[in-house]
Amino acid sequence: MPSTRIAGPRCAALVGPYLSGKTTLMESLLFAAGAVTRKGSVKDGNTVGDSAPEARARKMSVEVGLASADYLGERWTFLDCPGSVELSAEGQSALMVADVAVVVCEPTADKAPMLAPLFKFLDDNGIPHMLFVNKVDSMGTQDVRVRDLMQALQAASTRPLVLRQVPIREGDTVTGCVDLVSERAYHYNPHAPSNLVQVPDTVREREQAARQELLEALADFDDSLLEQLLEDVAPDKEEVYRQLAKDLASDLIVPVFIGSAENDNGVRRLLKALRHETPEAAATAARLEIPLAAGAVAQVFKTYHAPHAGKLSFSRVWKGEVTDGMTLGGDRVSGIYRMHGHEQHKQPAAATGEVVAFGRMDHVTTGDVLDDQGGRIRTPLWPAPPSPVYSAAISAEQRNDEVKLSAALAKLTEEDPSLSVNQNADTGEIVLWGQGDIHLQLAMDRLRSKYNLPVRSRAPQVAYRETIRKGTAQHARFKRQTGGHGQFADVHVEVRPLPRGGGFVFDEKVVGGVVPRQFIPAVEAGVREYLAQGPLGFPVVDVAVTLTGGQFHAVDSSEQAFKTVGRMAMTEAMPKCDPVLLEPILQVTIAAPTEFTPKVQRLITGRRGQILGFDGRAGWDGWDEVKALMPEAELRDLIVELRSLTLGLGIFTASFDHLAELTGRLADRAVEMRQSLVAAQ
Repeated sequence: MPSTRIAGPRCAALVGPYLSGKTTLMESLLFAAGAVTRKGSVKDGNTVGDSAPEARARKMSVEVGLASADYLGERWTFLDCPGSVELSAEGQSALMVADVAVVVCEPTADKAPMLAPLFKFLDDNGIPHMLFVNKVDSMGTQDVRVRDLMQALQAASTRPLVLRQVPIREGDTVTGCVDLVSERAYHYNPHAPSNLVQVPDTVREREQAARQELLEALADFDDSLLEQLLEDVAPDKEEVYRQLAKDLASDLIVPVFIGSAENDNGVRRLLKALRHETPEAAATAARLEIPLAAGAVAQVFKTYHAPHAGKLSFSRVWKGEVTDGMTLGGDRVSGIYRMHGHEQHKQPAAATGEVVAFGRMDHVTTGDVLDDQGGRIRTPLWPAPPSPVYSAAISAEQRNDEVKLSAALAKLTEEDPSLSVNQNADTGEIVLWGQGDIHLQLAMDRLRSKYNLPVRSRAPQVAYRETIRKGTAQHARFKRQTGGHGQFADVHVEVRPLPRGGGFVFDEKVVGGVVPRQFIPAVEAGVREYLAQGPLGFPVVDVAVTLTGGQFHAVDSSEQAFKTVGRMAMTEAMPKCDPVLLEPILQVTIAAPTEFTPKVQRLITGRRGQILGFDGRAGWDGWDEVKALMPEAELRDLIVELRSLTLGLGIFTASFDHLAELTGRLADRAVEMRQSLVAAQ
């Protein structure tokens, strides 16, 4: 039998694709452990995991949901992670502090590739994980064979999958399962514990074959077990359990369980496997290379600004005991809370292994490792936020809320590091960046609901530039007579194009003092002022201007007059220089499974892109990277179409490469949009 030793508090993260049933599984686990007396449902919006209003409105997890349960004398914290690919960074932080991950999937082979990035993250970080094939009650009606499903799932995993149970079928219905280690059969009962039954004759042969495969998989990592198999000696079941726990803790294997969270089938078997085989907090801290100081040590994995309670730092205690009022990482702990959804249960202290929220620790951030000696560090193993791939220009609906908006955005980005904000220096827009449309919509919903701050959003302006194709000479005179001193300035300038990337150059060839030296910088200032918005409405680049001559008046000339005449000269000269629009071209790298590479290439060419080449993605078996040059204007919703073509798996990064001329209908449209925005302002 597996070990019955009482372990310290442990933490399990539930992860998997959207609609796989993670929130329902957590509700079922809590029900099985007695932490809730009545199960909620995602449909009714009353689950513990989906307690946020945005989650209930969308009927999907939008942030990590926490809940605790005591099971057979042991404390467990379950972390329900969002399934949307746009919210994956939220789940990654939770996974880092979990002792084990339960990957939840549907019994559908064609969705198995969606698990590949998740498996890769788990294996890259050495996180022990199990697989729970949910919704097995639908396997019969969909004619799903376990062998075919396992083969598809194995293709997505870099670690060997070890089947722990085989289903018992009666016609098209899965009525129970056989545990391959204990060789016990269980009959499912809706919303109740399973009954122990005899192994049906119809399953016995399949069970024996699957059990042999399990033992052979374990024997790859244990010479003693391999020797027993070679000698046809039946290994002791306790030894098999020990080997399973050891290999799981070392991330050598992925045990696979089956069940139906909706019907509470297989959930208690999963809960018992978690209890017996999940490593303790000390092993997780060692995996993360957490420096354990002499006293208490904790790590923040999520930051949340509660509407009335202030800042909460969701943390895992790695060592010692953290007490209310203690100084941790240089900040005072102002309250310790055990979370159950959005319910906060205050407690005086938190012990090693517990997952709690610390109140009002204003200077700590997600990922910080804190100790009671004042230390605050970040381990190099903590995952970096993903590169942003989608953006929106936002503004407060009420102009007097602009300052309030900046403060609210700072809190949002602290809560979710995969969000970022910048103010575009060229357009003046506040641009919110994230992982997709849903991601940004959630952020704007939170601005409304948490901060009472309605915002408007639109597609950000592309940072077009303009330049000239030919040069010209221009004379300009500014003369204004008033009651007192007048204004007078006269200049001759030459304007010529520069090579792409030349920027702006101003020089002078004035002789004889026709323009006094003290006024020449004013001419340059006037030229620069004009170039901020050329005849097409955009900043002008790659232009050289030379001051060749002019006149001045001893009384009426001034710096302001020469600044004005410099701007006048450019206003008259630029339309003669054949102005042309320039659009930013970015170097883009798109990664996707190899089977989707032809679709990716068509996507690029369909968006005016130029393919530079493609190669295998380093460290990713069965994936390609396609490099291309693409106009920035074509990247606005690129991620949306890319994901729709690749089962949600495609990703990209982009960086500025160069400016290229844009002519014709697309250029006319860009100019018209610029004019309409200026008019609206």
